[in-house]
Amino acid sequence: MLKNNKILKRSIFISIIVAISYFLINFIIGNEKFNTLKVLLNNEQKQLVKKYIFPYKFISEQNQKIILQSQKIFQQKLKINRLDQGLQVTKLYLPLLELDKKESLTDIEITESIIKLSNNKNLKKYKLNSGFYYGIYHSYPGSGYIDFFENNIFILSARGVLAFKKNIEDTEENFKQIKNNINNFIGINQFKKFKDISLKDLSIFNDNIYVSYTEEIEENCWNTSVISGNINYENIEFKKLFSSVDCVHSIDNIDKQFSASQAGGRIVKFLDDYILLSIGDYQSRYLVQNIESINGKIIKINIKNGNYEIISMGHRNPQGLLFDKENNFILETEHGPKGGDEINLIKIDKMNKNKIQNYGWPMASYGEHYGSTEDIKTKKKYEKYPLYKSHSEHGFIEPLKSFVPSIAISEIVKIGQNKYVVSSMGRNRSGDKSLYFFELNNEKKIINLEQIKVFERVRDLKFKDNKLYLFMEETSSIGVINLN
Repeated sequence: MLKNNKILKRSIFISIIVAISYFLINFIIGNEKFNTLKVLLNNEQKQLVKKYIFPYKFISEQNQKIILQSQKIFQQKLKINRLDQGLQVTKLYLPLLELDKKESLTDIEITESIIKLSNNKNLKKYKLNSGFYYGIYHSYPGSGYIDFFENNIFILSARGVLAFKKNIEDTEENFKQIKNNINNFIGINQFKKFKDISLKDLSIFNDNIYVSYTEEIEENCWNTSVISGNINYENIEFKKLFSSVDCVHSIDNIDKQFSASQAGGRIVKFLDDYILLSIGDYQSRYLVQNIESINGKIIKINIKNGNYEIISMGHRNPQGLLFDKENNFILETEHGPKGGDEINLIKIDKMNKNKIQNYGWPMASYGEHYGSTEDIKTKKKYEKYPLYKSHSEHGFIEPLKSFVPSIAISEIVKIGQNKYVVSSMGRNRSGDKSLYFFELNNEKKIINLEQIKVFERVRDLKFKDNKLYLFMEETSSIGVINLN
């Protein structure tokens, strides 16, 4: 009996030792703290030990790997699905939401805020709380344009929401929508292709309203056109005023690039029966120096019959136009390439002299082509379009001012005798986003250039009653600065 008890105790002791060893070794196998012991075994031996001596540990690790891999695949799919959904929201939902707001003809409410500027002026911002949903550069919120008629301020979204109100500073009064047929000329089928397919400007004078836009002249083939209508506070029926017979194909084109953000589209009143229209190159650079093409040009359009005449050429993406009647010249602003935004002066007395005034693009610019200079595609660009660093030495007109680096220059207005302001948009959150005040001296040189940051992209700029009005597109707001 005593012998049997000893055998039983010895068996229990051995079993405990084996069990402890089993779990200890199993713990060691899965723990990085015991790497010195693991070094004694190669990978194949480790796998055999786990597989045959400790099978449950092997199975557990394999299951864990399967779970982690499944989670990784699921997260990747989820990320892709969210990205796809985001693209669908951007391309379809936001423009549809804006068009739905237009169709409803409901009012647009505003809210006010105030920012102190570095020149001790106040910038009052009036945020448009609905209707402006789909932007040109950023997908959200929406871009827009400003003008005035009968002391009413008019706003136009990039997708055709048109509204007015009497006093922008009266936050109790809403913007009232005006019914219009703009979407007969450009609509959802175009908006969903590219976010920079849009309306490009608004201009009102002599009881008429003019709107420029990127027209799909043929399937996937675009150029900048103008529609016009008689001012009416209830309903405006637009008609085609100007359209080109030529267009730039978004897929099949010589330079193998396309961007409707380089459409130009600025409209300004000029003399009695004319408007000026700026037209960009849509990244088809070869068209700019071709006098048979309207791209990369400033043209004069007869508002009676739609006939046009080229008055200047060599422009990349003209974003601002000002006819200074007092001084008998035109000021034009344009986006350069990487660096090289320009302010140009076009002389009225040199028009119709059998030679179109030429500002150099894409042969001359103080900027550079986008892309690495070591890249083959970029090298080929420079072979075709060298970007000479002197305009005048190659027969072109020098800019009044070239901004290097670029400021994403936009509109230009006159605020006094020989005094002007240009706005900028900046390329990103750390970009320029400023107003530039300057004067022209007797030699037509820029002096007293002063930068005032407003901290948002300024898409449009107007001057009335000694106040600057800004369309600020990162919040879809109208900014007002009293210069008194």
